[in-house]
Amino acid sequence: MDRATKESFVQELRERLNRAPVVYLTDFTGLNVKSMTRLRRALRDTGAEYVVVKNRLAKRALEETDLPDISESLEGPTGMVFGYEDAVATAKALSEFAREHDKKPTFKLGILDKKVLQPEQVDALAKLPPREVLLAQLVGVLEAPMAALAGALEGKLQEMAGLLDALKTEREAAG
Repeated sequence: MDRATKESFVQELRERLNRAPVVYLTDFTGLNVKSMTRLRRALRDTGAEYVVVKNRLAKRALEETDLPDISESLEGPTGMVFGYEDAVATAKALSEFAREHDKKPTFKLGILDKKVLQPEQVDALAKLPPREVLLAQLVGVLEAPMAALAGALEGKLQEMAGLLDALKTEREAAG
C-alpha cells in the first residue's frame, strides 16, 4: 500500500468510526475467504459491515476521533464491525456466526455510544431479545399498573352507585 492509499484508508476508517454507533473488534484467525464472505453477508443483512484493518492504520484513524483509547486491543489479526442500525442484531449475527464456526471470529471488545464493552458484555448484548420483543415487554410492564388503577376506580364507582341506590331505597321507604 502506498502512502496515498494508506491516508485514504485511514480517512475512510475514521468516517466509519464517527458514523457507526457501535463498533466491535474481532480476531478472525482461522476463517477462510469463503467464511469471511458469509460473515460479511450476514452482517450486511443487519445493517453492518466488516472491515479487516491493519492495526497501525486503525490506531491512526482512532487518534482523531472522540472514541475511547482502545489501542491495547489492536494487536494480532483485527476485523472491525461497524453497526449502523441495530447494535443487538449485529452482535447477534456475529455470535451466531461464531457459534457455527468453532467460536470464530472472537470478540476483542466493543464500543457502544462511546463506551468500551468487554467481550462478555458483547455476548450479553447478543443474548438480548429483539427490539420489538423488548418494546412489547415494556408496554406490558407499563400497562399493568394502569389496568389495576382502572379496576380499582371502577370498583369504587360501583360501590358508590350501590350506596346511592340503597340510600334512595331507604328514603323511599321512610317517606
